[in-house]
Amino acid sequence: MTSFGIWGLIPPVLTITLAFITKDVMVSLFLGILSGTLIVAGGNPLVAIINLTDLLAGSLNDGWNIRIFLFCALLGGLVGMLSKTGSAHAFGRWASRKLHTTRSSLLMSWLFGLIIFIDDYFNSLAVGTVMRPITDKNKVTRAQLAYILDSTAAPVCILVPISSWVITVMSIVKGSEGFSTLGISEFTFFIRSVPYNLYALLTIIMVLVIALTGRNFGPMARSIAYAKETGKLYNEEYGQAPGEVEIDGAAIASKARPMDMLFPILVLIISSVLLFPITTYLSTIDGESIMTLGQAASSMSLGDAFNNTDASMALFYAVIFTLVITYIYYTARKLFTIKAASEAIGDGIKSMVPALIILTMAWTIGTVIKSSPEDGGLGLASYLSEVVVGGGFPISLVPVIAFALSALISFSTGTSWGTFAIMIPIVMPIAVGLGQANGLAEGGLLNAAMISVSAVLGGSVFGDHASPISDTTILSSTGAGCPHLEHVATQMPYAITAALCALVGFIFGGLFLNVFVAWIFTLACFTVAMIVLPRLYTK
Repeated sequence: MTSFGIWGLIPPVLTITLAFITKDVMVSLFLGILSGTLIVAGGNPLVAIINLTDLLAGSLNDGWNIRIFLFCALLGGLVGMLSKTGSAHAFGRWASRKLHTTRSSLLMSWLFGLIIFIDDYFNSLAVGTVMRPITDKNKVTRAQLAYILDSTAAPVCILVPISSWVITVMSIVKGSEGFSTLGISEFTFFIRSVPYNLYALLTIIMVLVIALTGRNFGPMARSIAYAKETGKLYNEEYGQAPGEVEIDGAAIASKARPMDMLFPILVLIISSVLLFPITTYLSTIDGESIMTLGQAASSMSLGDAFNNTDASMALFYAVIFTLVITYIYYTARKLFTIKAASEAIGDGIKSMVPALIILTMAWTIGTVIKSSPEDGGLGLASYLSEVVVGGGFPISLVPVIAFALSALISFSTGTSWGTFAIMIPIVMPIAVGLGQANGLAEGGLLNAAMISVSAVLGGSVFGDHASPISDTTILSSTGAGCPHLEHVATQMPYAITAALCALVGFIFGGLFLNVFVAWIFTLACFTVAMIVLPRLYTK
């Protein structure tokens, strides 16, 4: 038996349904896993629970998974140190001396949001705390700032390969059935699929265009008009604005300098880029034909070294190196004591616990879904691939359906990580299976997989970006000091506009399996929207 057939649909369907109802992704994922182990165990609850605990433990009994788990935890520790020093405040003080107009304040908020890409929570709070005094001085409404914070949180984190978001995606992609047939590493797959992430990229472009042109529309235009008429930067009819948010360490911010915030980020980027090929070289040293790092480097091209890298190993090494260097740097700068540093790292790791739980359960439900019955799974990926391929389903529709369904799930649950865990293991084998059935060449098959998975990522980020129950949406309101309902109301038309343009792009991108075609139609739709909407949708 290769699968449990249609019974394998129960875990993902149950998980999605419960996520809609409860808005709790952790509980939904857990019960989805339990339903799968119950099916495998023939309905025996004792065996099912034992299998469930074994699967959860087994998900961390893997070199790749445990390194990713620790990378995410230690990344939280690094964010904790960044918060404790008050370095973000120092950067803000420096920026305030350079910014004197509304446009420059908006552009700096956008740029600052791009720089803080390692964590979406830290992005929303740190950038908000730094920029709010500046934007207030230059009469930028709180709703505009909140929109920029939210639009440079999840959309940026999903594009940069050294964020906890992307390493999670790579781990799920790596474990999905059908991926091994593509013949590339998960890191290369992600890098090459970035241009296909239409929603995330378009959202970032849209912020820049609106900041430069001032072509606001809908509730945002009314919010700006209200501020000009009343002198108030937020509308109290939506409720009271959150209080001032202080990042830990604000009291000693006077000791910090702008470089104190940029230094750890630069170290993380540079060390990661260097370690991607180095880890590949190290793995080829066998003590016989290749004895040294130099010999390993000369045995392959730099491109092959990047393509064959173990991303989990490289990033794990990089975050440890960055933590050590940052600790020494901050201690030498006397920005915190040893005790304060320990507390900062601990608090940062604690902040990652919910994400780590979701990540572990994502691996587990992926194992239940994809594994064959002989290995304790349901074989759902194989079953769906066979049914879809045998039914003659057009591969051109996979990206747009994946985008729409992922957007719906993520918007309703307020989280993208759970959506990644549910959708990627289902979409990957379908895209690969249909591609093979249609006789696509190697390049076409890879394009089909990349655009389909990117559609899942884009749809998931839309939900995280736009949903009123999303943590990032709430924290963006908090960081900007904007009433939450005003932020949701003013941002929603912008997010929906970007989503609809991306939807059009995925329709034509799926038809031609070409990223350039996808972007031509996406940008054409976006251009029309930016010309028409400010004229029609301002009252």
